[in-house]
Amino acid sequence: MFKMMSTAVKVISDGVIKLDAGSMFGQVPKVAWENTVVTDRKNRMTLGLNCLLLQVCGQNILVDTGVGSKEAAIEDREQLGLVPSRLLRGLKGMGLGPKDIHAVILTHLHFDHSGGCTRLDRAGNLAPTFPKAQYYVQQTCWDEACNPNERCHVGHRVDNFTPIKERDQLTMLDGDTEILPGLNVVVTDGHARGHQMVMFNHGGERIVFLGDIVPTPHHLNLPVISAFDRSPEVTLEQKRELSCRAEKEGWLLVFSHGHDVRAGYLERQGDMSYLRPVDL
Repeated sequence: MFKMMSTAVKVISDGVIKLDAGSMFGQVPKVAWENTVVTDRKNRMTLGLNCLLLQVCGQNILVDTGVGSKEAAIEDREQLGLVPSRLLRGLKGMGLGPKDIHAVILTHLHFDHSGGCTRLDRAGNLAPTFPKAQYYVQQTCWDEACNPNERCHVGHRVDNFTPIKERDQLTMLDGDTEILPGLNVVVTDGHARGHQMVMFNHGGERIVFLGDIVPTPHHLNLPVISAFDRSPEVTLEQKRELSCRAEKEGWLLVFSHGHDVRAGYLERQGDMSYLRPVDL
């Protein structure tokens, strides 16, 4: 019998990752952001690995899975500034175990969003972390992740997602889709082919998990687009539209890589818009 969490919406952290700050800010020069972002001696900024836990129609839904536990054992642990995976501990704090998750929605298949999809069992074999969950991803995202070009190869690791398909726990999506009543995915592309954000209508409020189309509050600034984005011009157009709608319709925005600020409302004062942070 499945257990239910005590709240309908909760950000669950898998820890942090450190990435080159210049890459995260793309074409925006360091002089424009160095006074607002803390970096280490390697010019890395600390980013959150945020996942979203939702209760929808009596089901426990997880959006993204962080880096997971496999990554902690490989040589780039130090390069990425990784700490031991916290996702399962966070779920346990909500009274849930891996078997209590009904569905996992993946914004895309980069390793820092899909690494926690699988784990190593006691025999050292790969297995889905959430054995009773159905995993949802866009078909175009899957196709690119399985056949990445030289530019995006480093972001995809097949051990994170092929075991899901082998266990028949994978559902491929083709465009914008309603997963459950009030729970929708919306394709944005931009950051990666088939990238999708998740929109949840709860109690008259729209909660939007942005994935990497707007990974941090810094990226609400339209010119700030990471060098990792596959199609920056697409990202720009999506951000422009999203910002207008978020402000007008009062969306609660959740940032996949927000560290100090993980969620908030985009509001306006005079001619300036600003983010009002909230705890979630």
